[in-house]
Amino acid sequence: MKKLDKLILQAFAGPFLLTFAVVQFIFLMQFMMKYMDDLVGKDLGLGVIAQLLFYFSVLIVPISLPLAVLLSSLMTFGTLGEHHELTAIKTAGISLTRILRPVLLVSLVLAGGAFWFNNTIVPLANLEAYSLLWDVRQQKLALDIREGVFYNGIPGYTIKVNHKEGENGDLLKGVMIYDHTQGRGSSTVILAESGRMFTRFGGQYLGLELFKGRSYVEQPSARSGSGASFIRQKFDRNVITFSLASFGLDRTKKELFKENKMMLDLGQLSHTTDSLHNRLGLERRQLIQQLNPYYTYLRLDTIGQAAQQRVENWEIAPTRLQPDNYLIAQQAANRARNVRAFLATSAERLTNLSKETANYRIETYRKFTQSAAILLMFLIGAPLGAIIKKGGLGIPILVSIVFFIIYYVFSIMGEKYGREMVMPVGVGMWMSAAILLPVGLFFLYQARHDSGLLDIDWGRLIPRRFRRGYKKAV
Repeated sequence: MKKLDKLILQAFAGPFLLTFAVVQFIFLMQFMMKYMDDLVGKDLGLGVIAQLLFYFSVLIVPISLPLAVLLSSLMTFGTLGEHHELTAIKTAGISLTRILRPVLLVSLVLAGGAFWFNNTIVPLANLEAYSLLWDVRQQKLALDIREGVFYNGIPGYTIKVNHKEGENGDLLKGVMIYDHTQGRGSSTVILAESGRMFTRFGGQYLGLELFKGRSYVEQPSARSGSGASFIRQKFDRNVITFSLASFGLDRTKKELFKENKMMLDLGQLSHTTDSLHNRLGLERRQLIQQLNPYYTYLRLDTIGQAAQQRVENWEIAPTRLQPDNYLIAQQAANRARNVRAFLATSAERLTNLSKETANYRIETYRKFTQSAAILLMFLIGAPLGAIIKKGGLGIPILVSIVFFIIYYVFSIMGEKYGREMVMPVGVGMWMSAAILLPVGLFFLYQARHDSGLLDIDWGRLIPRRFRRGYKKAV
């Protein structure tokens, strides 16, 4: 490796690792905030939270790499230009494309690795992450008995506590428990002046030790089956144990999620897409055959003059139709309504099937577009950094955010247009790359010819009172 390549790669490695870590953290926090309502208040434990963080951090690697390459390329070549190192290298007779080559090779390796990662690791991470997230969503909130509020989180019981005391709120005053585990409503009621709440057997059971109370049990009549009397019992101390099995995290079989498009690699996506295409073509061909029973075909010469006269009578005076003519018209109207209902249902079914096919094709194209985005971001960031000649975290971050937002917006639009069949799926998925590729080539052309297109005093764009802080930052 030549010293020039080593110098450029060393200048690129630090900003890339830093920006990749920062971008990963930002996107990871965005993911976690999205599902925060499903996680709070369920006492999941550090193990479950750590698994979710790990799996989601794996999922966002293909999203973070393009932005990290764009930002680090801008910072690297902007710093070289700001310190006049880029000018010195060019003075030695080395072209800009030769200077960009080491980072280009790294970007190619990253793009290839991202494609393999997206096709092999991401489907497995999707399966683990979303199956675990599904189980977390199904789990009940942690036990939270509040003062003066009826709590029915424990199956078969309703509990009300007037006051909670003690350091951990485990001392209770004014306890009321409705027991409806027998399926006969609240046939058993327990009242106690005070009590103590504790867990047993490693938190698998909740124990309530009640003091100075009474229990009322409704006794149904032997004849009518309706409540006829109560049995009242007084106690000084009573211990009740509740199972907390419903609060545990039960894991669903992962095989139930494997057919989702996000859990498939390219081979599986291709097989599923072909099956959906064949099914769509078959249903379209069968549509004509399924319409035949709704029609009655008659030869014109068998209708005769009488039938023709009936038609003329219908056109002239429909209210004077004979009963048989009215029956024929009623049958025709019913057939027309049946055809319309059948076509509406068939059209909706075929549209949904087409959208499902488009979703699988979108997932296939995404594995390519996210990898190609790394090269596209390098093509924009590296020449633009050489033109701007500003390093640090000021201008590069601003420019990177602008271009990444443009890329992201056009990607979302193209994906939506492809899913809604406004445009072909392939065109929609590659639309953002097709729009930004000429921009990158234009920046590369300008950088090779030492253009002063963006050679402006960026400090003048900032209000005077903020310029001192800006100068220190850059």
